[in-house]
Amino acid sequence: MIRVAVAGRGAIGSVVIRELEEGRVPGARLVATVDLGDSLAGAIEAADLVVECAGQRALAEIGPAVIDAGRDLLVVSIGAFTDDALLARLRRGPGRMHLTSGAVGGLDLLRAASLMGRLEKVLIVTTKKPATLGVPEASEPFEVMRGPAREIAAAFPRSTNVAAAVALAVGSFDAVEAVVVADPAATLTSHVIIASGPSGDYRFEIRNHPSPDNPASSRVVPYAVLSAIEELARCAST
Repeated sequence: MIRVAVAGRGAIGSVVIRELEEGRVPGARLVATVDLGDSLAGAIEAADLVVECAGQRALAEIGPAVIDAGRDLLVVSIGAFTDDALLARLRRGPGRMHLTSGAVGGLDLLRAASLMGRLEKVLIVTTKKPATLGVPEASEPFEVMRGPAREIAAAFPRSTNVAAAVALAVGSFDAVEAVVVADPAATLTSHVIIASGPSGDYRFEIRNHPSPDNPASSRVVPYAVLSAIEELARCAST
């Protein structure tokens, strides 16, 4: 049984906390919850695994303390890794860092394809409602921003964790071109990923319902976190 602490009680964290409290994750037990500004020391001491559900700023603040204490850290706010120094810091140990798949699939295949050789093209197009992206309403879909995943993830920290996840899967933030589109008619959050390289050509399309509590995030994200916790608990028991 792994002991779990959850940092963040927002749209993602609240679901993760509820499911853990109700015993719906085999092999895992909730021992602490914290918010940004709370003392983290007690949660770290009580837990084997700290789950970050509190945003990029929180990850930068709490991540090093978790890793330095030799605890496992499960990261949701992958967009924070546009900061190369933070990524290197959390990979250093002695604790272990794990990433969630969040709102996107196909990352294992992209990771495998990139091992065969540099991918010639990696493009991700994310489409959301204008209000979710913080841009003015319009009558037609329009492109808000296009550039390397590093720039897009930094410009839209609440909406582009998927772009960051793709970049980490292929091993480069700068090799991935990201596009953000605002569509006033969008009812689902859309991510289209296109890649090509020595291993073949790939196209994935993911269309998620947004979270009712935070439209910038997808409803499935907390369940991706719970799936990752269950897998870590399974590995710990073997």
